[in-house]
Amino acid sequence: MCGATQGGLSLDGVNVAKEAVIQGQVLRDGEPVGSAYVRLLDTSGEFTAEVPTSASGHFRFFAGEGSWTLRTLAPKADPVDREVVAQIGSVAELTINI
Repeated sequence: MCGATQGGLSLDGVNVAKEAVIQGQVLRDGEPVGSAYVRLLDTSGEFTAEVPTSASGHFRFFAGEGSWTLRTLAPKADPVDREVVAQIGSVAELTINI
C-alpha cells in the first residue's frame, strides 16, 4: 500500500491561492513508477524544469499561469507528453500512464 495521501500529494503548507500547482502520479500497469522524470516544457517546447518522481510515483511543479506540456521519461517506456493548463488558485492533478 502506498503512503501517499488519498487523491494525491498533500497540500499542507502550500498556499494554493497564490500558486499555480501542477502535480500528479506516474503509473505503469497501475503501479507507481519511482524511477521516472517529469519535464515541464513551455508553449514553444522549451525545457523549463524537471523533477524525479517519488517512490510513490508522484511529482509536483509550481508553474506560471498558462499552457504547459509535461514530458514523462522512464526506463523501458517511450516518452509521454501531456498538455496541462496551470492557473493560480487551482491544482492541476494528472495521472500519467506509461
